[in-house]
Amino acid sequence: MSRLVVVDTGSGSFGESRFPRRMASKFLQRLRTSTLKEQRGPGPPEEPPEIAELVDDNEGLSVRLSGTLSLSEDSLGSEESDGTGRSAEELNSSPLLTQQHKEMWANTQGRRVPIRLTFEVTEANVVRDVHGKYVMYTIYLLQSGQYDPAPASITCRYSDLERLRRSLRSHYPDDMSTVSFPHKRLHKNFTAETIAKRSRAFEQFLCHVSSLPVLRHSPQFLGFFYLRDMQRAQQFMRTGLYNLALPIWTNCWRLQEKLCPPGPSTHRLLVLAGLVICHQDMDMLVDAQAFSERAVVLLQEAQEQIVTLLIPFLQAHIQLSWKVGIDKRDSEAALLKLQEAGNITHNTPTLKEILIRETIS
Repeated sequence: MSRLVVVDTGSGSFGESRFPRRMASKFLQRLRTSTLKEQRGPGPPEEPPEIAELVDDNEGLSVRLSGTLSLSEDSLGSEESDGTGRSAEELNSSPLLTQQHKEMWANTQGRRVPIRLTFEVTEANVVRDVHGKYVMYTIYLLQSGQYDPAPASITCRYSDLERLRRSLRSHYPDDMSTVSFPHKRLHKNFTAETIAKRSRAFEQFLCHVSSLPVLRHSPQFLGFFYLRDMQRAQQFMRTGLYNLALPIWTNCWRLQEKLCPPGPSTHRLLVLAGLVICHQDMDMLVDAQAFSERAVVLLQEAQEQIVTLLIPFLQAHIQLSWKVGIDKRDSEAALLKLQEAGNITHNTPTLKEILIRETIS
């Protein structure tokens, strides 16, 4: 079940949309009461430095694409199968599948449902550091219309999303003219009600942007989701911390699978390189071979092959296939063909060397 956590000002939970307004009203009232009790402690409540209150401007939000945030108190209790071999009990125990998508999946079995990308704020935490405090939002990306076994997530602040909006407006002013974004005001930054409203507005903003192909495939929008994490994973690898880099590369790959158009790109291939290297270093050779094969297929299907990456991926794929006992003759033939075309395949940089040296931007 999705959670809203508000430190020092009360807490509550929210998850699935389409719940009656009366339930939502009661739940918010309980949050307000909890907040008031916390603020009656000794001394006046601390005034936060960040100006971040949401203006109640729901009329400006997209009516065509609604967000998924509202309030919920219970999770499903059925133990019926979902049609994929997983019971409802197993689905309920998964922290990555929200209440909304459990119910949607249960209600759409046997029917064709259009698959689209959905954004859901599942957690909002007030974080304190030496500079003050701010709200950190956890946003999950899920494919609606089918069971999504591998949702991906990001964490970001209001200021991160606001920078994304400014960047998109700068590059695509006409397409962004109808996309709404929550405003700021000077007080009540960290109340549960403000955070809940803002969370829903963020969902609507991201859903609206992703519904417009020119924005969804823009480098500004795509890079917002995984670029910083790619840089962070690369830093871990430079210091040999492959166990810390692996989950970051995995999440980046899931994000790219949901967001990026088909075909290879430098960023996608670098993420695949990170996955191959980390799995190989951690002696998970079957997974390393599978990701190397995925990269080789992407590169060979491309209209313009990136030879500087194809050669090290083929070499890694041949070595890994030999270690796990999988036929490697196709990759050997492809490497020989590159040699006959005049490409140097000996003493070339390895995947690890390429990834560590690369400037990810």
